[in-house]
Amino acid sequence: MKYEWIEEYLMKKAGVTKDFQEQWNWIRFYIGGKLFAAICRDDETNNPIYITLKLEPVEGEFYRKEYEDIIPGYYMNKVHWNSVKADGNVPNDVVKDLLDRAYTVVFESLSKKRQREIIEEAN
Repeated sequence: MKYEWIEEYLMKKAGVTKDFQEQWNWIRFYIGGKLFAAICRDDETNNPIYITLKLEPVEGEFYRKEYEDIIPGYYMNKVHWNSVKADGNVPNDVVKDLLDRAYTVVFESLSKKRQREIIEEAN
């Protein structure tokens, strides 16, 4: 995978947890118990094939038009989820921006109380 830094990058964000969904062979990342990103791995080789993340529909559509290696969400809702090919040509800074946006979209969907708890736990 071209984006080896993703797991470390995401785990530094406030309140992020992860799990491994063995049935899907996905490493999933959550904020406040809600999924915002996943590393989707091939069942046979175990190599990452997609980085799937949640975006606002308009943002997702924009990025899919800009980069051929960003497609509608792999095994996810095609409106809200987008997948970046793990061996694609999307620049690192764009992938970081997309991951930040995914985190923010889900964080902002949490209750204000839960947002405060996450911020307090991080400090």
